[in-house]
Amino acid sequence: MKRLLIVESPAKIKTIQKFLGPDFKIMATMGHIKDLPTKEMGVTRDPIALSYVAIDKKEKTIADLCRAAAGVDEVYLAPDPDREGEIIAWHVYEEVKKLVKNPKNIFRIAFNEITKSAVIKAIENPGSIDLKKVAAQQARRVLDRWVGYEVSPILWKKITKGLSAGRVQSVALKIICEREDAIRGFKPEEYWSITGLFKNEEGQIPAPLTNIGKEKAEITSQEQAEKILKDLEKVTYSIAEINDKTRIRNPLPPFMTSTLQQAAYNRLGFSVKRTMQLAQNLYEGITLGDETPVALITYMRTDSLRIADSALVTVRDYISKKFGAKYLPASANIYEKKSTANTQDAHEAIRPIDVSITPEQVKAFAEPAQAKVYELIWHRFVASQMTPANFAQRQVVIKGGKYLFKAIGSTLLFDGFLAAYNDEDDDSDATKDEKVKVPEGFKKDADLNLKKIDPKQHFTQPPPRYSEASLVKELEKEGIGRPSTYATIMNTICAREYTTVDKKRFVPTELGMLVTKVLNENFSHIMNIKFTANMEEDLDKIAAGELDRDKLLNEFWENFEKDLIAFKGTSGRSTQPTDIVCPECKEKKLLIRFGKAGEFIGCEGFPECAFTSNFIRDEATGAITLVEKEKPQTLDINCPDCKKPLREMMGRFGKFVSCSGYPDCKYIQQNKAGFQCPNDKGDVMERKWRGGTFWGCKNYPTCKYALFGDIQETPCPQCQAPALLKKLDPKTNGVALECADKKCGYKS
Repeated sequence: MKRLLIVESPAKIKTIQKFLGPDFKIMATMGHIKDLPTKEMGVTRDPIALSYVAIDKKEKTIADLCRAAAGVDEVYLAPDPDREGEIIAWHVYEEVKKLVKNPKNIFRIAFNEITKSAVIKAIENPGSIDLKKVAAQQARRVLDRWVGYEVSPILWKKITKGLSAGRVQSVALKIICEREDAIRGFKPEEYWSITGLFKNEEGQIPAPLTNIGKEKAEITSQEQAEKILKDLEKVTYSIAEINDKTRIRNPLPPFMTSTLQQAAYNRLGFSVKRTMQLAQNLYEGITLGDETPVALITYMRTDSLRIADSALVTVRDYISKKFGAKYLPASANIYEKKSTANTQDAHEAIRPIDVSITPEQVKAFAEPAQAKVYELIWHRFVASQMTPANFAQRQVVIKGGKYLFKAIGSTLLFDGFLAAYNDEDDDSDATKDEKVKVPEGFKKDADLNLKKIDPKQHFTQPPPRYSEASLVKELEKEGIGRPSTYATIMNTICAREYTTVDKKRFVPTELGMLVTKVLNENFSHIMNIKFTANMEEDLDKIAAGELDRDKLLNEFWENFEKDLIAFKGTSGRSTQPTDIVCPECKEKKLLIRFGKAGEFIGCEGFPECAFTSNFIRDEATGAITLVEKEKPQTLDINCPDCKKPLREMMGRFGKFVSCSGYPDCKYIQQNKAGFQCPNDKGDVMERKWRGGTFWGCKNYPTCKYALFGDIQETPCPQCQAPALLKKLDPKTNGVALECADKKCGYKS
């Protein structure tokens, strides 16, 4: 019997082929094969219907899959076990069902790990495509298409071209912008801390002042601090209380997608995108000493903390042998995630497939970054099934008159899970407790001498900007999007120039702030965080068969259409107001506007007042400073047309040289190529546009010959074109040459 098994990634083929042998042919879709069209909506409203087309360059993949399916007895669809994988399986089914001998022999299978037992079990228990999951994916796709394709063109008209809106992307940007507003509006407040160093013959201990009488010590000025310091010199000190207790620290659960992203960022400095790619490598398999890849971890896109019983048995046996009986709890640790809008339990948590494959073994064969991610996953999983760590905690209360000082010391009694995994670095934004050493001989009522007093002035700090890790944490907490989409969201808001990244923190640009303001004012529904989170919950209900796809979409459209019509009806371009009075007309306020060359500041009295200026904004306060325009620099070169001096000026696309006699003389200096246009023999000149540099025929628009990018005036060795394009080779970071004629296809 001939069988065909279709997966998403070609990286899985060799591993699975080893499990199944020659009876199976394994092929890959290499991701999605069909999607909505790129140049039109692709969704009809009444009734709701989606028009799918083959993705660019996937026609051959589809043809190859169909050809292979026509010659087999059974087809097994095995894309990844999530909604995106389900829609891929459905698209493949729709293509091959017309060609297979019996469409009933097309099966949907899924496995959470790429092991022989998991793959064979899936084949022995085949199912069918889950149309509820397909409907949930389609609903998400339609919602995103409506928001993107309907709102984005209006943003082009209201602000500037090239902008985009996204149902989840825009809410993530809103979170970043709201944090920036909080930072700009933050007013620092002064406060003081006072720490005493106390000593007797048993030892010494630092302790901060915590209470004055029954009130908490809140010191807000230097005068108040100095008054307290004088009082502290007059009193005697003794140990009022010593409180001992045992503190237990439980292990953290194994990773799910979002927590892996956060820990890899905080511990390893890996971006969310890189972490997911490395985890994908580990899931699909890497070679460990032979030619066949070995899958190392379970599926990495999961919201679940569940662990398979077989894995619990294996890891408990490993802990017992490796660490000893006292590190093994009486029964397995079970973790449950609090139910949120986007909790799914379709998969296990992220764990090593075989805990006996240690990080040290993987390190010998894997790339360093892959080995680090595996080590993180392995240690966290093993630690999650170990006993708690125990600490002896001692609090010493020191009294001097009405003043109370408190110090807390902590001593590790039993390391427990910490023998496998120290979790303190998993959250870089968390505040770590300061630990002090309490002398063993300290007794209640013992006298102490104040050896030193240390007053310090502080100022409250604004909330920090979001890093990738803290933004992931916030998105997950609010139920926004899916962890598997976070990398795409972050890449998009940076690519659209809505944010920049400074010191690994997201900083919204003026454009990002304005887009958020405009969308907030006109689309309160889709910009509402709770509404977006509830939408995720509704998509889950569709996947569970509890909600009809079209009912959700029609209800969304009713509100969305009203906002859309109102937004389209507003007139004028959107701007960002400032409190600065125009220095030219002295009457109107200045506005931040956006043009083809980016943001600038201009008078709201335009066109009566045409004042414009560049500007900079202070990151800490948000204050705007006008930047004087760069004045033209006269050159010691005369214009070849009118003989007046040339001058260097700043234009929309950078500096250029032109005649000082403008507008009478319109000469602009251009670089000329050493070859003529192959179409009409005209001169080929260098020109600039927002996208960079290009070389074009001087006789444009009659002749439209153009080369986009940097060129090397070397004829193509294949087709003899007069120049080659310079391209960056991503493998070597060097320069590669290629022919501009795609039909020729020459590459160096």
